[in-house]
Amino acid sequence: MPKVVYSTFILVSIVLSLGVLNINIFNYPFQSASGAYVKARPISGGPSVIDPNLKVEVVFKNTGKLDSPATSMAFLGPDDILVLEKNQGRVQRIINGQLQSKPLLEVPVGNEVEWGMLGVATTKNSGHTFVFLYYTEATPDGKGVLGNRLYRYELVNDKLINPLLLLDIPAFSPQKGQENNHDGGKILIGPDRNVYVVIGDVGSRTGQAQNNAGGDPVDGTSGILRVTEEGQPVGEGILGNTIPLRLYYAYGIRNSFGFDFDPVTGNLWDSENGANDKDEINLVKPGFNSGWSQVMGFPPKRFNPENDLVNFDGKGHYNDPQFVWRQTIGPTALQFLNSAKLGKQYENTIFVGDVNTGNLYNFKLNTDRTALLLEGPLADHMSDTPEEEQSIIFGEGFGVITDIKVGPDGYLYVLGFDGTIYRIS
Repeated sequence: MPKVVYSTFILVSIVLSLGVLNINIFNYPFQSASGAYVKARPISGGPSVIDPNLKVEVVFKNTGKLDSPATSMAFLGPDDILVLEKNQGRVQRIINGQLQSKPLLEVPVGNEVEWGMLGVATTKNSGHTFVFLYYTEATPDGKGVLGNRLYRYELVNDKLINPLLLLDIPAFSPQKGQENNHDGGKILIGPDRNVYVVIGDVGSRTGQAQNNAGGDPVDGTSGILRVTEEGQPVGEGILGNTIPLRLYYAYGIRNSFGFDFDPVTGNLWDSENGANDKDEINLVKPGFNSGWSQVMGFPPKRFNPENDLVNFDGKGHYNDPQFVWRQTIGPTALQFLNSAKLGKQYENTIFVGDVNTGNLYNFKLNTDRTALLLEGPLADHMSDTPEEEQSIIFGEGFGVITDIKVGPDGYLYVLGFDGTIYRIS
């Protein structure tokens, strides 16, 4: 079983590189220009979409029984949704809009800053229902943190049992004052039926995975990792044959809360978070190097990826982002709508949520689906001001969007920070 080996660290007070956070509140690591943390709240009348032919419905309204923040969701079937409670380490089940009386799973998790129960995906195989979970595992007494871990569980009789450890990633950085932000955690089951998970730089590490040639060897951070459903490496590896380099599908990622496969081409796309600016959307081909920590957003003219970045003997390759927000919006979930239920104009297009504005964005792709189709002030693939991005705003007033999924009914579902689930139909 592949395992990223890491040292045992002493847990101390946690400080983000961007400022001290209240550790009881889940915060994505973004600040406004003034330095204050920005987090949109749902509007009182509920969110809305621009298209008059569509509507937003509340599928589940959290009345306090589900602990917020809710970080991720996954479908087991029609009207049957799993939702993660970040700080409590619980996997809750919502059937026909009703929260079930007992969670499917509760495990001890570290819950400071971005630690916690973070990512979930489901699949069915040979009569078995498997649930994949990425979370910051704590010691049984809750006083220590073991690591960011990817597990496979089996759903049997309303319980998640038979945990199989697939990946073991560092949970904080000793080089950066024990920081523990940028843990990523979203999980996908790819078209190849392998398991993909996106990891940030975990405490602002400065190793080779972060494009510092003289830094520490790759350790599972700042990348999209890929394993089989049993936790084995896939093939000979894209960047190299040694563990953990063999597990990397992409690297150079500061942090991400969203990625998905194009249902037409099978290409992978992600959303990535800048520090104070330059959030990105990227087309992620195998071996993709996103450039962090040497570059974020469109690079300066003097930038030379051959000389300025780590390329692992030419196996890694840098590409410019497909879209950049000059002013940070804190992009989160990214989802392709592989359905015509909202109209042919939205079929196989990309939807992206955010933290700072409460907006839901929609992006169309060009004919060969290798770039975003953008016109007018966005033809340069950059939003310089909020006014410029009006053409890509699909919905408003959602508050912090933590996840987006397509349901078995073909409609789009949006999970909010507070645990509310919306359906766009």
